[in-house]
Amino acid sequence: MTPAGRRQSLNRALVLVTGAGGFIGQHLVRRLKADGRRVRAVDLVSPPYESSPADEFLIGDLRDSSIATRAAEGVDEVYALAADMGGMGYISSAPASILHNNLLIDANLIEAARLAGVKRFLYASSACVYPDYLQRDENSASVAEDDAYPAQPQDSYGWEKLIGERLCAEYRSQFGLAPRVVRLHNVYGPYGTWDGGREKAPAAICRKVALAKLLGEPEIEVWGDGGQLRSFCYIDDCIEGLCRIMQADHALPLNLGRERMIAIAELVDLVSDIADYEVRIRFVPGPEGVRARTSENTNLRKALGWEPRTPLEIGLKKTYAWIELQVHEKHRAVTNDTA
Repeated sequence: MTPAGRRQSLNRALVLVTGAGGFIGQHLVRRLKADGRRVRAVDLVSPPYESSPADEFLIGDLRDSSIATRAAEGVDEVYALAADMGGMGYISSAPASILHNNLLIDANLIEAARLAGVKRFLYASSACVYPDYLQRDENSASVAEDDAYPAQPQDSYGWEKLIGERLCAEYRSQFGLAPRVVRLHNVYGPYGTWDGGREKAPAAICRKVALAKLLGEPEIEVWGDGGQLRSFCYIDDCIEGLCRIMQADHALPLNLGRERMIAIAELVDLVSDIADYEVRIRFVPGPEGVRARTSENTNLRKALGWEPRTPLEIGLKKTYAWIELQVHEKHRAVTNDTA
């Protein structure tokens, strides 16, 4: 088949994106449509900030096996992004619900994909699978794919994702399904959750700084001592990586993140500079997660000849601008309601 013929065949194939109402899912659907793909989307809710360009959007709960079966019908590729998840505040508050809900979602979807004859299945795992004992200081913070075992994730979300990875491996072994497993590292950007308790650190800090600037407040709260170390991957890099990994023939899990690590207190300073508004930090007790973690990308570079490249300063500038707009709009609505 000629390259043009392969592209035409690929574009006729139906792609399923689960979790398409969420942050990464809505960006992925937009990218796939821009590439000329036919997309079926599924989630409990539609995207909150913009309409989905998907050809079909199925509102349904993948904990119900019949919904998973319906979603996978006639599909050639599955991007399995659906999960009950959020930032550390949510993960630490609902461990049983997270484990229960995500086990059902994963089991139902991969079985539905097998029965439907899906050719390619991408499972969105997480850096949370890595053992707590490797993430206690800066010297052991860089985690490579083989570091996941011996297993000791810090929370139920990490355990569930590790079980999901194992499910993919066993379906490959027993049924010949071709899963790709991607361990996502702290993805951030516009159109993500920014308040309500499920937001992650970059969005939470952007919101706090934007609100402090709006109200003229001199300080913001940060959980812990601000010394927690993380790497952050901008959403455009994440989407590019997902698309590349789906088309690659790589059977083992791959990290998808940036290797640059930054302390949370430094992240506050960076957002403060972007906002052109200086704030003090008031450190308060709260869930902190592991002490230090960053992505080790050697295997990603070997598999794809590519890795995420967006500088944190550029990604945060775009993220802050969008979140500041949301903060102003919400504040205006609340003010009008109480006037």
